[in-house]
Amino acid sequence: MGTPELPLVLIVDDNERNRKLAGDVLRITGFRTLDASSAGQAIELAVVQLPDIILMDLRLPDFDGTEATRRLRAIPSTSGIPVVAMSALPLDPADGWLAESGFVGQIAKPIDTDELPDLIRSFCTRGVPSSARYGLSMDNNGRDVE
Repeated sequence: MGTPELPLVLIVDDNERNRKLAGDVLRITGFRTLDASSAGQAIELAVVQLPDIILMDLRLPDFDGTEATRRLRAIPSTSGIPVVAMSALPLDPADGWLAESGFVGQIAKPIDTDELPDLIRSFCTRGVPSSARYGLSMDNNGRDVE
């Protein structure tokens, strides 16, 4: 039996140093990574590569991460990918706007490199049947049914 594929993380940040730091930490701890420097590039990569999770900066040069996340939610193939907001701005999850915008969580910048891998693992769904991820039903043979 082959080795399971490592989870794929799309890192979206216009700051190259932030992308490199997150990517290096995640690759060392058992993830594959892709990176994008703009929201538009992130959407294109997500549609083609279908990452397991997306780390989305909120401030991007073309349009913000909130709008990018809304667009990803509107595309059937990317609608179920967990998107985690990244920001140096103080975010209060109790406000509810993060969840309303389609984010499943948040990461404060500067990134805590010790906590990042475990946080990403907590949001990854690789290996979980799509029925559990997307609220679908399965038949007795473990196949998704509509």
